[in-house]
Amino acid sequence: MRDITHKTTTLRTALATGIVFCSENTLETIKAGHLPKGNLFDVARAAGFVGAKSTPMLLPHCHPVAIDGMDIWFEFLEKEKHEAFFGAAINGRTGIVIMGEARSIGRTGIEMEMLTGVSVAALEIYDMLKPVDTALEIGGIKLLDKKGGKSDRKKYFNTPPTCAVLVCSDSTAEGKREDKSGKLIMEMLSAVNANVKHYSIVADDKQTIQDKIREWVNEDVHFVFTTGGTGLGPRDNTVSAVKEILERDADGITEAMRAFGQQRTPLAMMSRGVAGSIAETLIVTLPGSSDGARESLEAILPAVFHARKMMKGGGH
Repeated sequence: MRDITHKTTTLRTALATGIVFCSENTLETIKAGHLPKGNLFDVARAAGFVGAKSTPMLLPHCHPVAIDGMDIWFEFLEKEKHEAFFGAAINGRTGIVIMGEARSIGRTGIEMEMLTGVSVAALEIYDMLKPVDTALEIGGIKLLDKKGGKSDRKKYFNTPPTCAVLVCSDSTAEGKREDKSGKLIMEMLSAVNANVKHYSIVADDKQTIQDKIREWVNEDVHFVFTTGGTGLGPRDNTVSAVKEILERDADGITEAMRAFGQQRTPLAMMSRGVAGSIAETLIVTLPGSSDGARESLEAILPAVFHARKMMKGGGH
């Protein structure tokens, strides 16, 4: 199974559908309540719920997911209503459309659970109708929509944000230590389609840090990520340097980073990182260690890019 410990816990939703094609006579039998196996839809709905809950037992690579809400409902197939979902495949046919929607707060999506639920509901309908219909057919099972995780990236920014990475380290600036965290930050930003316009290494000197950040603010760089100088050491000056020039605090960003990191190492509580804006540029201070920088970015990307819209007056 893939490691998903790096993912953030978010609201995930999925909407799926499927069809059981049957004859017109079978539909009349259903509507009249004359099926030999009894009530169709209540049993099919229950079967769908059981199927969704059993997904990790059926699909080896699926992680167990907490299903926080699920609904399965049924509609008789209508060309005008359902052609948008299934296209010309339903022309001249009759059947039962299965719709399912699920919600979960977790690290991975819930679409496989919903697709499994729809599939099992379709199989249950097939089983209950087979005594009265020998031409049953299951089809059209598909995911109509999903939200949460990577699928939400587009809502945070329409065009790639411009970013700058500032490494604040005396030893790295002196050439005694290779930069790893800054390069990692650039890789992670590029992976979410951000444009890394600048990358610089400076000593952990307050004035030098402030001058470089102001330079990028004047250039209207959208986001500045610093790395290093967020700890409790005598030369950890980055936080105080940034805090002095911020016009607005964005404490929720650093709260999210620390909470995410704390679930992975107790040392995350030692970070003094700050975040906030100057004009229309957001500055975020990240730890100097590669693991700390990576985990901090995992906690806030890509949602942090929505800050640009807010700073420009776009609201939430």
